[in-house]
Amino acid sequence: MSSSDVAIRFNKVTFEYRKDKPILDEASFAIRRGAKFTIMGQNGAGKSTILDLITGNLKPNDGSIFVDPDLVIAIAKQVIPREDLFLTTRQFFEKCFTGAALAKAANGKDKIYDLDRRIDAVLEIVGLRVDHEKKIEKYSGGQQARLLLASALIQDPDVLILDEPTNNLDAEGIGNLMVYLMGTNKTCIVISHDANFLNCFTDGVLYLDIFTKKIHQHLGDYFTVLEEIAAEIEKEERKNAQYEKEILANKEKANFFANKGGKMRLVARKMRVKAEQMEAAKVAVRKEDKAIRHFEIPCQENLSGEIINILSLVVMKNHAPVEKKVNVSLPKNRHLLLSGPNGIGKTTLLESLANGTATGAKISDGVKVGYYRQDFSNLDFEKTVFETLTEAMGGPDEERLRSVAAGFLLTKETVYAKIDSLSEGQKGLVAFARLMLEEPGLLILDEPTNHINFRHLPIIAQALDSYKGAMILVSHVPEFVAQIRIDETLDLEK
Repeated sequence: MSSSDVAIRFNKVTFEYRKDKPILDEASFAIRRGAKFTIMGQNGAGKSTILDLITGNLKPNDGSIFVDPDLVIAIAKQVIPREDLFLTTRQFFEKCFTGAALAKAANGKDKIYDLDRRIDAVLEIVGLRVDHEKKIEKYSGGQQARLLLASALIQDPDVLILDEPTNNLDAEGIGNLMVYLMGTNKTCIVISHDANFLNCFTDGVLYLDIFTKKIHQHLGDYFTVLEEIAAEIEKEERKNAQYEKEILANKEKANFFANKGGKMRLVARKMRVKAEQMEAAKVAVRKEDKAIRHFEIPCQENLSGEIINILSLVVMKNHAPVEKKVNVSLPKNRHLLLSGPNGIGKTTLLESLANGTATGAKISDGVKVGYYRQDFSNLDFEKTVFETLTEAMGGPDEERLRSVAAGFLLTKETVYAKIDSLSEGQKGLVAFARLMLEEPGLLILDEPTNHINFRHLPIIAQALDSYKGAMILVSHVPEFVAQIRIDETLDLEK
């Protein structure tokens, strides 16, 4: 690969947030212009950190990062920053233009005069038509996901970086994004846990090993790379098993000769040295992502009869609220799937049900509600994981808390970290741990697959499938929904 073809290169990059939390250790890779790469790795391994290093938001502790200075780089992050939620749509897009993107769009002028035309053009690509004066906070989760993608596209970037772009998107939105990525000649770097989506356009994978802190570069479509990684891991494990066998044999021989005394002790010493050399030669095995432990969400005790009744609800049609009459009654052990396209009002309905403000619905007295919110805003970002889970239990029980946390891969270090410092995937695991400890009678889940490693999804689906209370679920991932018992579906569009 000639230097003129390289868009991004990491050369022995080391990065750590603090001394006891290394993320990368002498990591190297190169991405050529026009290539489409996936970044793969366990939740919390540092995938989003790599994106921040590429964009310059973070600087490496050691090594070098080359990014072609002639290229405009735009990133669509997982969520819209909280400080941007109160901006108008126009203000949100105007804020996107900085540095090279601003220079390119303004073409030597003081400002971008055709901003409204540019906004409409990128919104057309992502399938949105909106009022430019509408506040960002008024959009649904799916609409915000489309805005995030549009905020990157409006910069006309040469390098497009997407962090979990399918989160909150309905089937139509994901389809539009697939078509765009397959057709564009831009350099694309994507983080996603949607394997089928990635396989449509991926040229290669950057595998971030959470154990060795290295980055392994693989070429090929996503499924081919997964098979290649699995084969290499199996080979590494066989090699280590052979080393272990020989190490044990040399140690046993060393002990035998050492007991003979005299010159045999010199032979024993050589045997121990050989064993130490083999120990050092063992391969640092690239372990597959860990999956969370199987779990159950216990149902609130002593519940009987109707848990929730919904007689009317409000949906959005042609940007206006419309009341609909329905007849939904959920007793214990009944699961409802709430469906409909982005922007129709699913999240608004779930939020009003969870906080008791839905005018056409009644939750029976004494029923405890467990609410998984797609943006995790019902978690207190200033509290630690330990404080959050202690509150969910209703009091201190450190042994149980640590056991539950470990099951969700929340380490000792993570337990004492603030929610705000966690990755989005880790926040999702905290949210599930909290539901498990709350023992609700009514479970409300809004896009529970967002940000979650695909290895965890079958385990989460099994927990929801076996939940014995009343449950209302919103999810745009049919493969996930298919694994859960659904007793009734309410389609808001119909």
